[in-house]
Amino acid sequence: MTTDGKYTAGEKETLRASLDRHRDAVLWKLEGLDDEQLRRPMTPSGTNLLGLVKHLASVEYGWFVETFGEEVEPLWFDPYASEDMTVGPGETTQQIIDFYGRARAAADRVIASRPLETLGRPSWHDITVSLRWVLVDMIEETARHAGHMDILRELIDGATGAHPPVTDTA
Repeated sequence: MTTDGKYTAGEKETLRASLDRHRDAVLWKLEGLDDEQLRRPMTPSGTNLLGLVKHLASVEYGWFVETFGEEVEPLWFDPYASEDMTVGPGETTQQIIDFYGRARAAADRVIASRPLETLGRPSWHDITVSLRWVLVDMIEETARHAGHMDILRELIDGATGAHPPVTDTA
């Protein structure tokens, strides 16, 4: 019997692995689709796959980076006006995917450099939060939107599944 370390890791490593699993599912939902499909509004409110990725990047920057006093890259949109849920005609697919990659990397640096008990204060909300709370909140947020993306993807081309299939390499 083999034991995979991810199933027996400590609290921080377990939380991080869970977040990464959902982050990867978000990106997997984009694979194989063209630009029109990624931007296609699939609900009356206009929800689309690429807008959800932009939103997740924005909230990762906010909760992990800004909340713990690190510098957030300048945004070209106003997340407080829900502009993080939409993709403008001048925004490219690669721009949004790269933005998500930079947000993940910045968040990962914060996670790696601080204990779970570290406290921070978001500028948009009068509360104090621990890094542990932010990790759990972002796991929930990412999983929620990955689920939305799963439904949107099924409506676009019939593809389903929460995660890429695991291939046996033995």
